[in-house]
Amino acid sequence: MTPSTGERIDLGALLDQGRWSAYQKLLTVLAAIAVTFDGFDIQILGFAIPSIMREWHVTRADFAPVLAIGLAGMALGSPVAGYCGDRFGRRIALIGCVVLFGAATIATAFSHGLAELAVLRFLTGMGAGGALPNASALVAEFAPMRRRAMAVTFTIVCVPLGGMIGGLGAARILPAWGWHTLYLLGGAAPMLVAIALFSLLPESPRYLAQHPGRWGELAGLLRRMGHPVPPGSHFDDAAERAPAKQSRLRSLVGREYLRDTVGLWVAFFACLNGVYLVFGWLPAMLVANGLDVGTASTGLAAYNFGGVLGVLIWAALVSAVGSRVPLLFGALAGAASAFGLQYLRVQPGESHALLIAGLGLHGLFANAVQTTLYALSAHVYPTKVRASGVAAAAAIGRTGAIVSSFTGAAIIQAGSGAYLQTLTAGLIVTSLGVAVVTKHFRPQERRDR
Repeated sequence: MTPSTGERIDLGALLDQGRWSAYQKLLTVLAAIAVTFDGFDIQILGFAIPSIMREWHVTRADFAPVLAIGLAGMALGSPVAGYCGDRFGRRIALIGCVVLFGAATIATAFSHGLAELAVLRFLTGMGAGGALPNASALVAEFAPMRRRAMAVTFTIVCVPLGGMIGGLGAARILPAWGWHTLYLLGGAAPMLVAIALFSLLPESPRYLAQHPGRWGELAGLLRRMGHPVPPGSHFDDAAERAPAKQSRLRSLVGREYLRDTVGLWVAFFACLNGVYLVFGWLPAMLVANGLDVGTASTGLAAYNFGGVLGVLIWAALVSAVGSRVPLLFGALAGAASAFGLQYLRVQPGESHALLIAGLGLHGLFANAVQTTLYALSAHVYPTKVRASGVAAAAAIGRTGAIVSSFTGAAIIQAGSGAYLQTLTAGLIVTSLGVAVVTKHFRPQERRDR
């Protein structure tokens, strides 16, 4: 029934039990496109390191602080942008982050030394780190409950998709036009996306429901989503009320969410440590073992391509059986695949097909787990702290990534075996964190809601 004017509407029930309209899917695609270039710009330095080393006559170890500073920017950008998303709106926070990492990436093309590169990498990290939690929260709040995991996972899959596109592009751009062109293209594209987001992307309906002065805007948005809400309606979100007297960050470690927060933080730290050990250091590790730059970039592209497949498969699995079993299986299978890669001894001049396939398989599991963790964290926390909750977990994950930036060069120096054993251990620890979380997606939620 269409509510009468002035009637109080439970927005949560309206959205969670409603259909996933074509307009809602379009909004998910817009957020996903932004995340695609987030994924590309996160990994762009990993592609460029071998070329920059030759041009600037620096060593692999010289990039450790640059990678760490970039990841520190991501770690800082996540909670800052998460707070801004909860306080000022997910839409404006997301657009601001896209503009920041796009502009910083363009500026990097004109850098002439490691100090400039580090500063611009920090700004790129700030934008990239803040875009993902706000995109996740925005998409989660556009989707009905039965489609929430799929919608968020579809968005996050664009991180490895962006890396895959970047790897394939880098394999062609770097030998022909150099790393400067790679950065110019990698920065110009998200600036165009920011213009599209500003023109087409609305604010989250659940965020608007918390601000009575914007209820007219909310009513118009709901009509475009297929819900005939008359002017003058009042809105509530009964299913997602957070404690009013607690700060956003304090509520994450309060009694209700402490166990889930600890489990998520452990899983994020360990998983992103391994993922960014690949993003930042895999091409350098492969080059150190005698492969050329093009093949090394292809190896990282295969890792990301496997990630795209894995995320799509895991989205279907989570919708069908819940999140606990797929996450545990994915983490342990990813650990096994990394361990197995130790026994592939590829010499320069030999076929690299088996190695590339093995990296793709490991990427399938590792990226499936990483992206499903974002969907899980968006599910665990309610609207008032969702962006902050996802951002805090992401920031802890970035801390693990920072550790990988400092240890990567030393691990490569110790050999490919040590590198792969580190990836193995990280996913085992990830499985332990996943096991601690209690508020997993449940398959019955599809039927109940």
